[in-house]
Amino acid sequence: MAIRMEVWGDYACFSRPELKVERVSYDVMTPSAARGMIEAVFWHPGLQWHIDRIHVMNPITFTNIRRNEVKSKASHTKARSAMTRGSSDLYIVTSEDIVQRAAMILQDVHYVIDAHFEMTDKANDTDNEGKFAEMVRRRLEKGQCYHQMYFGTREFPAYFKKWEGGEVPTIDESRDLGLMLYDMDYADSSDIKPMFFRAKLDNGVLDVRDCEVFR
Repeated sequence: MAIRMEVWGDYACFSRPELKVERVSYDVMTPSAARGMIEAVFWHPGLQWHIDRIHVMNPITFTNIRRNEVKSKASHTKARSAMTRGSSDLYIVTSEDIVQRAAMILQDVHYVIDAHFEMTDKANDTDNEGKFAEMVRRRLEKGQCYHQMYFGTREFPAYFKKWEGGEVPTIDESRDLGLMLYDMDYADSSDIKPMFFRAKLDNGVLDVRDCEVFR
């Protein structure tokens, strides 16, 4: 069952994983980010969302900002030590760990996401495509979501609604976007791996229906 959802916001940062310290956004929203936005509207173990196309409606514009971040992360070693010996600091003191880092982000973003879902083996006897499609339609029309959508990071909220306008007015731009993150492979929970694909923008449309995925 296919849907179209319009999303927009002031800023976005779809971070490139190959750049570790200073954040640099991809030129266009990634399929995994689009999937996360749709799952914020409706998620159920009995279905799985697949992204088909991402339509870019506004010109691709970058801007630079500086943000406060912490330079440390919670340590699993300290957590294990606290569980076994009962003595370890499990917190991060932001006043001591805070640093300023530059970020190259997108500005004034506006997309339409084409997606469809397929039933999974976790669906029960009362689940069916028609039931789920109606629930998604109602939630989109009422603006309901399980949590606030955001463009890459929580500082950049996203707004959404059901697309009602027929053909999408995309930007007149085509370019090779290079390797882009497609999604994460959760087949083995002990070894989660990223998946990439060769992204190409064709007259403002990123089509991922038949892309070749690299692990």
